[in-house]
Amino acid sequence: MKTSTSFIAAYLFSKGVEGFSVSPLLPANSRSSLCLAASSSDLPSPPPTPVDNVVVLKDADAVGAMIREIVSQEGEKAVAERGHFALAIPGGSILKMLSGDIPNKEKWASKTTLFYVNHKCVSMDDGDLATHAKARKLFLDSWEGVNAIVLGGTTDGEKEAKDYEDQMKALSDNVLPKTEDGLPLFDLSLIGVGDDGHIGSLYPGREEVLVGKDGPWVLTVAMKEPPSITLSLPVMKGRKTVIAACGVSDKYPQGKSEGMRRAVAADDETLTTFPAVGLRDCATWVMDEMAGSKLGDEYLN
Repeated sequence: MKTSTSFIAAYLFSKGVEGFSVSPLLPANSRSSLCLAASSSDLPSPPPTPVDNVVVLKDADAVGAMIREIVSQEGEKAVAERGHFALAIPGGSILKMLSGDIPNKEKWASKTTLFYVNHKCVSMDDGDLATHAKARKLFLDSWEGVNAIVLGGTTDGEKEAKDYEDQMKALSDNVLPKTEDGLPLFDLSLIGVGDDGHIGSLYPGREEVLVGKDGPWVLTVAMKEPPSITLSLPVMKGRKTVIAACGVSDKYPQGKSEGMRRAVAADDETLTTFPAVGLRDCATWVMDEMAGSKLGDEYLN
């Protein structure tokens, strides 16, 4: 499986950031009976993120600009290679990052199928709760021709998760490629990380984060009303490129610095205590100086 990371190194070099490289990525039902890959008591703390896979930029504007450049570069590359671009996005601060000027969208937007990493089970027109409605307002309506895979708009989490997975499975391999294990392979997946370590709607202390590659692609998370759906961790990881973008936001004015330390390098965290550690082996982490301020010198020098 190929990775598309040369443009990241080129982008950083153009901005004066040298010595950066990206490691190749490895390939990675009833939803009330989840197929767990391990029990929480068996989980080790994964090795820290390789230094070369952590990028610390000056500020949130620089992070946003890099994320938009990555989307454009990956979109152009995927369309050139196979005629389609499969993009997965979360909600939160990454939506705001995507709202800025984005290069060459006319070259890839009409060939893009967009998926949500997680989404509340609400009407798609709910401007307060629906990630899709927020995305449309911020940038998606200007990405002419994008095909967004959306929920049905009910509060039935089990049905919404199954229907979303069915929509994904109905797509041809040209639109949504598969790994050797049969998991969907997004050309680019953007993942945000919460201060508590949640990724998508995979939260600490819950079994959803332990669902293995033989389990459902899309899970119901009924922590609150309305419930949410989320991609499983193997589906998040089963892609060519993963970017964990972690700039400052209104919700995290201190830049998630403690959360980033725990996600990237802490030696006492597991999937169930801090789910973001499940991305250490495959993600390029892009953050601003505030978010990276508690990382060790090896990541900052």
